Parts: sequence; structure tokens; C-alpha cells
Amino acid sequence: MKIEEYLKSLPENIVSGEDVQLPDKTFRDIFDFSNLGKNDVFYHLGCGNGKGIALSLKEYNVKKAIGVDNNPDKIKQAKEILNQDNLSGELICEDIKNVDISDGTVILFWFTNEDIINNMVRKFRDLKQGTKIITIWGPLPDCLPEKVEFPYIINQVPFRKTNSLQEQVLAIFGVKCVDFITAWEFAERYTKAISTEIKNDRFLTIIQTLVIWINARNLGVSCGEKIPESIQTYIDIMKTHFDIDFEHLLK
Repeated sequence: MKIEEYLKSLPENIVSGEDVQLPDKTFRDIFDFSNLGKNDVFYHLGCGNGKGIALSLKEYNVKKAIGVDNNPDKIKQAKEILNQDNLSGELICEDIKNVDISDGTVILFWFTNEDIINNMVRKFRDLKQGTKIITIWGPLPDCLPEKVEFPYIINQVPFRKTNSLQEQVLAIFGVKCVDFITAWEFAERYTKAISTEIKNDRFLTIIQTLVIWINARNLGVSCGEKIPESIQTYIDIMKTHFDIDFEHLLK
């Protein structure tokens, strides 16, 4: 089957990240990366069980922390976690598009749905100057990142417009071209960031590596004209042992 068909066969809440709860270490890495502190108003859009809200209050002493999620069960879990430590974070059960975030200074936003992303980017553009939007893996559309520590990316209001998708990709990876080593390293960083005890993390890293390198090749920013031996080997392994086809993506 094609890789697109394989991904469609997975539960939607896993593919979208809806049921992926970030580890505490990842939240700390994100907060350190964004220099989160006592003067910040922190929003976690899609807050899940509220662990990020709790940590921002307990360990980073933010002025205010607001978690938004449209799943009432997750909001209930988040309230229980905050109550355990008597933390005064605010939790909102609502579609993120309908929530006023105008006082935010640091916003964590990790979504894959294009409609949600495009709607929120328009909303983000109206935020006050200097507001940081943190994404994981992918940048905001048409924007050059302000700061990158992959897989964490900061765009800052007012956003810097990119001249091309190629320019954006190279700015994120911080290289002149993407080779196998770069693709593997960045795929591994992403897998480690979102996983706690995922047994198939190497399998996921291989998939992400192939996606990164093939996208780079199709954008004309991979190193060299030939397919690296390591990339071809993994393409063959995925096809032979897992019946997952990547070759049709090579243009």
C-alpha cells in the first residue's frame, strides 16, 4: 500500500496528534526554548490533560496559564491535575478558533489539520508584537521561523514572510541542503520529543526520515542528484517487509 493509505489506516486521533500526550521533559524543553517566565501569559491550544499548564505554573511561574481543548473529558483530567497542586490555571472547553487569545505572549500550537492552521494563522497575525507561537515539526505557513531547535519552532509576531517553501525548509533545518544524515537526525529528534515509551520508535523514525528526505528532494533542496544508498535501502525495507510504498512520491 502507498504510505498515504497506511497513514489513513491509523486512528485519526493518533495521526492528528489529538491523543498524543507530550512528556514532561518535552514541555520543559519547549518552555526553556521559548524562555517562558514570570511575565508571560501562556496558552496551550489543544491542552489535553493539562500537564503543560501545570508545569508552566509550578516550575516557570508564569503570570497566567490558559489551556484550551474541545474535549470535555480532557478538560476534566486537566482540572484534576491542577487541583492536585492547588494551581490556578484557567481551562476552557471550546473550539480554539472561538477563544480570545489576545493577551497571550507565548502560545503552544500543535495541529496538523490545514483548515485549523490557516484559520489560526489569520488570528495569530492580529496578536500584539513579540508574541511567540511555538509549533512542533511544521512551521506556520508562508513564514520564516524566528528561532528553531528542531522539532520546536518559534514564529514571532509580526511574522517574517518567506519567499519560497525551499527557503522555509532550509531555514528550519539550518543547512544548505538536506542529506540522509540530516533527515535521520531530525526525524529522530521528533520521535524522541513526542514519545514516552513507544516501542516502534525506530519504525516511526524511518518513516519520518523518508518523508523528510523525499520532500526535500521534490523541493530541490536535497544534496546531490542521486538517491542515497541508505534512503533506497529503507524504501526497499518498507516495501518488502511492511508493504508500505514510498517510491511513487519520488518525482
